Amino acid sequence: MPGWRRAVLKMTVWTCVLVELFVMGDISLLGDIPRRKSPDLVLGANALTRSVLIDRQERLQHNCEEILRMEAPDLGNFEPKDFNNILVDEVHELLYCYVPKVACTNWKRVLMIATVRHPMERLLSAYRNKLEARDQTSSKYFQTRFGRKIVKKYRKNATKESLSKGDDVTFGEFVDFITADDNKTTNEHWRPISELCLPCIINYNLISKYETLVEDATEVLESIGAGHISFPTKPKDREPTDKKLQQYYSGLSFKQIRKLIEFYRIDLKLFDYSMEDVLGFSLA
Repeated sequence: MPGWRRAVLKMTVWTCVLVELFVMGDISLLGDIPRRKSPDLVLGANALTRSVLIDRQERLQHNCEEILRMEAPDLGNFEPKDFNNILVDEVHELLYCYVPKVACTNWKRVLMIATVRHPMERLLSAYRNKLEARDQTSSKYFQTRFGRKIVKKYRKNATKESLSKGDDVTFGEFVDFITADDNKTTNEHWRPISELCLPCIINYNLISKYETLVEDATEVLESIGAGHISFPTKPKDREPTDKKLQQYYSGLSFKQIRKLIEFYRIDLKLFDYSMEDVLGFSLA
């Protein structure tokens, strides 16, 4: 059995919901999807936060079961690279799924858990940080790597400067790029969390959300006896998130919104997010 697969399966905190480790070490799909156990972490004194965390895990289980009835994965197709975003802390028996634009840097400062965020917020954060921002090392890479390609394909009568720099990609052009049927280029900064973290394959006992990051982190740290560690807090944005979302998404067409919903369909379903949170009304 390959070492990477053995390491993936050995962690008790995320025994795979769809697979079973047999005597010979093979991985097989089960005929029926077993119910996950509720988180067995001994969480801190905050009963409300503890209840929310348990509810998220149970909702994820329910949503996974619904999706897997229609889209059961072929476990034989998984390769080591599919687990590139999964980090393991064997000392504390914890697993952390690295998701860009979801405060992952803060978690990596203190320990290795899955933190999710509304996909439309995460997408906008990636656009503003990697394509819209000027004079930043990381943004220059993305503008060169993706921006020039986007301008060339989606902008009529683009100037030579735009084609050369790729530093003025609009949000609409970016959306067209990532949702294009023929787009074979992806990046972890906007790739669906369901593909990065494989939440219906890996049995996460705890799902943290960006919106309640500090509260969730406090519970996790207390549960492993590290309550003395202070989880880094992020500086407050000068502009409210709701205002930013309205500013950027109001400029998209109905077709673009529909394609985004399809692109992030599984994330929206698994983690109980709604487009109403972004648009102020439902498209259902």
